[in-house]
Amino acid sequence: MLIEQPPILYRLLFPNSIWRLRVPDKKTVYLTFDDGPIPEVTPWVLSILNKYNIKATFFCVGDNVRKYGHIYDQIIKEGHITGNHTFHHMQGWKNSPKKFLSDTNDAGKLINSQLFRPPHGHMIFPQPGLLKKNGYKIIMWDVVTRDYSRFMTPEQVLANVKRYTRDGSVIVFHDSLKAEKNLRYALPLSIEWLLEQGYSFELIPSYR
Repeated sequence: MLIEQPPILYRLLFPNSIWRLRVPDKKTVYLTFDDGPIPEVTPWVLSILNKYNIKATFFCVGDNVRKYGHIYDQIIKEGHITGNHTFHHMQGWKNSPKKFLSDTNDAGKLINSQLFRPPHGHMIFPQPGLLKKNGYKIIMWDVVTRDYSRFMTPEQVLANVKRYTRDGSVIVFHDSLKAEKNLRYALPLSIEWLLEQGYSFELIPSYR
């Protein structure tokens, strides 16, 4: 559970970040996808979202946007929104604040969004403050599906969605090769289950 739904103490480390978004009188969830876009997975994700008429937020790696700009353009064209996931999928705690911000800004040259999600959720002081000063809004999550894990079965990934999702949950999937097997099974079934539970799928709002 410490991975699938971050505990309060971890959330307190990043108090100005968004973990969950509740809307009065509405049962909402926010689907997000990290690490793309890539041709092997992202177009399939888009086709599933289109099938169910759902919009999502894609936290993109800048180098993937550079290589597969046509897929990034497709994400935007189909009414989804994007966020910054650094240029090189850079982990904050392994790099200096200056280098981390520079890599994020490099991605920002290709990704027109103030939304930012740190890879693996890892940052060190003063990285969050530097990001905020540079106009970024940090978006974390309420549910990690763990679709990327080779130790998880597709059925377990779906079970994580069912067990941990609640009103306002920001849910993380990955449009990546590591996640592909689990994602192809769990994503459509998760969407169907969430719809059956009465959830409305929303986009993470702009904070400019």
